[in-house]
Amino acid sequence: MQQKPNIVFLDEYSLGGADLSAIRALGRYTGYEVTPPDLVAERCRDAEVAITNKVPFDRAAIEALPRLRMIAVAATGVNHIDLEAAAEHGVEVRNAAGYSTHSVAETTIGAAIALRRQVLYYDRYVKSGAYAASPVQYHFGRTTHRLYGSRWGIVGLGAIGRAVARAAEALGCEVRYASTSGAVREEPYPALALDELLAWADVVSVHCPLNDRTHNLIGAAELARMRSSALLINVARGGIVDEAALAAALDAGRIAGAALDVFAEEPVRADNPLLHLADPDRLLLSPHNAWSPVESVETLVECIARNIATLRA
Repeated sequence: MQQKPNIVFLDEYSLGGADLSAIRALGRYTGYEVTPPDLVAERCRDAEVAITNKVPFDRAAIEALPRLRMIAVAATGVNHIDLEAAAEHGVEVRNAAGYSTHSVAETTIGAAIALRRQVLYYDRYVKSGAYAASPVQYHFGRTTHRLYGSRWGIVGLGAIGRAVARAAEALGCEVRYASTSGAVREEPYPALALDELLAWADVVSVHCPLNDRTHNLIGAAELARMRSSALLINVARGGIVDEAALAAALDAGRIAGAALDVFAEEPVRADNPLLHLADPDRLLLSPHNAWSPVESVETLVECIARNIATLRA
């Protein structure tokens, strides 16, 4: 009879209280709500399988764990894993792809509509009592724009980028994209160089991975190429967009608005300039939860369980 593996989940909190019974059934299971990096080696000492959402595995941690056979990443991105060290030590790294595609795409489209229609401002106008005190039925405090007829530029046409492209096209947008990988593929949308895309688009949404090519991909020079009426949406990874440059561009009116679900440092620092804009209604922020509808989390648990089930005796 095959012995079940020791499984350690280092940051259970990241799945929001999801039912983990499908994972628990696969081995001798230990879970921790959160794990500081300096406790990874200790807590995974007897583990064959370590599950991590965002707890990093550097070379030192991997080398300290001779029994470890798999790192099951409870997410798509693996930039917090030293893949070279894992390969050298025979540790398989399995991520969870596709579980949040629709959720992140919906967040992207919703952010664009919210910014174009000034949802933050008008919600506050009504809730503040200003509308109830108004002598007239309509209020035009902020100019709104429709999404239909806009030019939508996508940075990184992977699974999520394609889902956003299809939704944007269905809403009447013209879609083009820029590749960050350099791969040349036949796509249903025209490809542009990044500089061209930024100058062309009314909405730019970012869906590429964070790596050496994409770190600070969009900084002050790139923001300066965008239209003053344009929106920037980053639901990919913090570090792709230079946050200080973005705050400066928003305050100077060099772009009309932005939405971020990801930050270079998470949780975001209190002194992050994005939290101190002169006009906060230009910016829509969320705490890296575009991926997290309950349906997506359930799919994520299934992905993790399938990955662990592939571990060979």
